[in-house]
Amino acid sequence: MSTTQPSSPDEAQRAARTLFRRARLQRWLGRRGAALALCRQAVERADYSRAYTLMSQLALPGEDYFQVLARIHRHLRPRSYLEIGVSRGDSLECVLPGTQVIGIDPQPRLARTPPANVRIYAETSDDFFARYSARAELGGQPVELAFIDGMHHFEYALRDFINVERECSSSSVILIHDCYPLDERTARREQTTGFWSGDIWRLLLLLRTERADLTVRTIATRPTGLGLILNPNPASSVLSDRLDELIAQYLATDFSVLGSAKAERLGLLENRWPVIRALLDSRPKS
Repeated sequence: MSTTQPSSPDEAQRAARTLFRRARLQRWLGRRGAALALCRQAVERADYSRAYTLMSQLALPGEDYFQVLARIHRHLRPRSYLEIGVSRGDSLECVLPGTQVIGIDPQPRLARTPPANVRIYAETSDDFFARYSARAELGGQPVELAFIDGMHHFEYALRDFINVERECSSSSVILIHDCYPLDERTARREQTTGFWSGDIWRLLLLLRTERADLTVRTIATRPTGLGLILNPNPASSVLSDRLDELIAQYLATDFSVLGSAKAERLGLLENRWPVIRALLDSRPKS
């Protein structure tokens, strides 16, 4: 195939669309590797979200993150749940009726009125944690399950993790969205593509490097991975004591550090429920 690049944005879009259609055919024929390679060629030609979506399906097969999140809720049956970044409330649909819920979002856009067990705080997570104790809001019980899905910037997610961990117990489970980027473009801090995960991968890299006491894995679920953190220590000050230093250090860490070892460095975990369930069941019991 010619390596000549299209000379105009329209030509680039047409080239990307053609490559995407070829990728779909290869997928239908069962040639996953060839389909994935064609998707990568497509997004090199132009920002083509359909190619990125297919790429995520090929690279991260199995149930999507909503389905995995729902399984985790049903398995753990947490008494308390905290979610940062509720948006339209899609992930809140996974919550069981017996779970007490704190949802935090400066601009929630819920499609329906939340049930009585769900309380929404329409503010930033930084403001929430400055004003409230999640434990106190939950009647004195720790956060048993948390989901961080707010800003797509590393330093915000790091502060969220520090604040959430303080509200947990050692048996709590913390989930983090958007931590397994498909490529360098979609992993940038500033959004230049329609399909975008931001630089949350830096937080997973930091936790796996700086916090050996934690179990830190990334479930290989589409579209962009789901971080799974076990064994939180609410008394830990390892991160908060070095917050500015760590932010500067990891913002200076280039995407290329992942290289061909991305799966290893981000602790990729096979997206099969028996594997996920076994890891959840290995955590300390309250």
